Amino acid sequence: MSTQENLAELITVLKQQRDELRVKMHLAGMETKEEYERLSDRINELNKQYEPTKDAAVETAEGVYKALKLAGEEMLNGFHKIRKSL
Repeated sequence: MSTQENLAELITVLKQQRDELRVKMHLAGMETKEEYERLSDRINELNKQYEPTKDAAVETAEGVYKALKLAGEEMLNGFHKIRKSL
């Protein structure tokens, strides 16, 4: 699987988890809702950063991919924390 495909898959997983949690948010406390909004905003920003790089040269994309992957993994951890608190 290519770097581009890996990052696209990570963004897809983040969006799916975001959407699943949105359904449960009406039962959550304010702190959890704020964390969800923060992570949702970061996903949108991650996607904005990803879009122009997906066709970039492989060497450049590799460095960007690593940074975006790290940010995505951080968001996955945040979603896991939210899921635990629900």
